Amino acid sequence: MKDFAHATQLLRRKLGAKVVLTDDAALEAASYDSSRIAVRPAAVVKVTKREQIGVMLKLANEHGVPVTPRGRGTTLMGSAVPLHGGWVLDLLGLDKIVVDTEAGLAHVQAGAKVGDVQKAAAAAGWFYPPDPSSKDYSTIGGNVACNAGGMHGGKYGVTRDFVVALKGYLPTGEFVEWGTATRKFAAGFNLRDLWIGGEGMLGVVTDAVLRLIPAPAARWTLLTSFADEVSAFRAARALFAARVQPAICEFLDRASVTCAEQAMKTTIFPGQPGRPVILIELAGSVAELRDAKKAVLAWASANAAGHRAAKNRGEAEALWAVRRKCSGAMFQMGDAKLNEDITVPLGAYEEFAVWLEKLRASSGLAIPTFGHLADGNLHVNIMYHKAVPAECRAAEKAVLALMKKVVALGGAISGEHGIGLAKTPFLRLQHSEAQIGAMRAVKNALDPKGILNPGKMFEVFEVWKQPRVTVSFPWDHK
Repeated sequence: MKDFAHATQLLRRKLGAKVVLTDDAALEAASYDSSRIAVRPAAVVKVTKREQIGVMLKLANEHGVPVTPRGRGTTLMGSAVPLHGGWVLDLLGLDKIVVDTEAGLAHVQAGAKVGDVQKAAAAAGWFYPPDPSSKDYSTIGGNVACNAGGMHGGKYGVTRDFVVALKGYLPTGEFVEWGTATRKFAAGFNLRDLWIGGEGMLGVVTDAVLRLIPAPAARWTLLTSFADEVSAFRAARALFAARVQPAICEFLDRASVTCAEQAMKTTIFPGQPGRPVILIELAGSVAELRDAKKAVLAWASANAAGHRAAKNRGEAEALWAVRRKCSGAMFQMGDAKLNEDITVPLGAYEEFAVWLEKLRASSGLAIPTFGHLADGNLHVNIMYHKAVPAECRAAEKAVLALMKKVVALGGAISGEHGIGLAKTPFLRLQHSEAQIGAMRAVKNALDPKGILNPGKMFEVFEVWKQPRVTVSFPWDHK
C-alpha cells in the first residue's frame, strides 16, 4: 500500500489538525464498517463545511490519494472500507435538517440520521417512508449511496423514489447540483440518479432534497401464521392478487420465528410454536382502512393457520417485537452469518421457498430467512461457525448457489445493500460484460484518476477469506 504521508501533511496544513485526524483511535474507528473487514487509512477527514470536501478531493487527485466516503458504517457489504488506504471522508459533521412544511420537502445534509429525518417530518405533519432497520444510526448520505429501502418499500418505494435533488462534489473536486427543490425537473441528463446507488464511487453527496408525503391518519397491524413457508408465500401472492397494498408485509420463516421465540421466551401463537408468520400493517385514511381491514381479515381466514390483530398501538408494538428480535437472535445458530438481501419475482415465490429448503438440507447449515414480501426483498442469512472449516466452505458454496438461483429466477443479487466488496464475486452473474463495461465507462468519465472509493464493485474480492475484526454494533440486533 502506498505511503500518503506527504499528501496528508499538505491536507492538514490546508484544513487544520482538527479536521484531518491521524491518531490511532480515529484511524482504527474508520478502518471497518459492518462487514468487519478492516483496512487502516492514512487519515480521517472530519469535515464540518462542504467546501472542505472540494479542497480535499482536488488534493487527492493531484497526489493520487484514494478517498472513501463514510457515514456511520452500517453497510454490510464493505462499501465504506478504505480498501486502498488513503483518506476516509467522514460526513457526520454535516447533519442539518430543515423541513419545508408548505412544499412537503426536507432539505437534509448527508450526515443526518434517517430516523431524525423521519422525526422532523412527523413533527411537521409529514412522513418520510424509507426505513432501513438501521434508521436510528444510518445516514441519508449512506442511504442515497446504496439506494436503501426497508419495510415500507412495497407500498411507498425506496430512497430513489424520494430524492428530488442532490448537491455535492464530483471526484475531481468540482461542486455540482443535480436538480432543484421542485417536483419536476427535465433540464438535461438525469445524473442525479447515477449517484443514487452509486456507493460513493461517482461523487460525494453533501445535501439532499427529499420528497415527503402526508402522514397516514390511521394504522392497523395483523400477525398471521402458516403451516410452512410455501403456504405463506402462496398466501402473500393471493393478498396482492386481491389488490390489497399493505404499507408493510413482513415475512419470517420457521427458523427466524424460532429464534425470536427463544429470545423472547414466549410462543407467538399459543399451540403453534415455530411457525412462519407474515406481519401486515395497513396505513392510510380511516375510510381506506375500514375497507382494507375487511379484505385482509377475509384473506387471513381463508389462507392463514392463525391470525391476531392489534387492538391499539401498544399491542401493535408487541407484535413488531417479533420482527425486531429475529435478526440478533439468529446468532444462537452460528457465530457468523452471510446476510444476503436478494430479490425474487412475485411469480417465483413458491419455487424459491422449495429450493431454499433443499439448500438448507444440502449445505447442512441453518439459513433463517425474513424480509419484505411486498417487493420480494428477502434477507437470507447463511449461519456458520468461523472456527469450523467445513462450515466455512459450506457457507461459501451456499451463497454462490443462492446467487445463481436468484438470477436464474429473474431476481437481483441485491435489493438494498449494494455490491461493495462482499458481492463483487457475483456481479457478473447479474450483468453481462457489456453492461459492466458501460458502468466502468461512467466511472472513468466522472473519476478519471480513480480516486473515489476505489476497489469496490468491479474488482472481485473474496470477502469470506478475509480476517475480520471482532466488534459489535448496536444496529446488528435491530
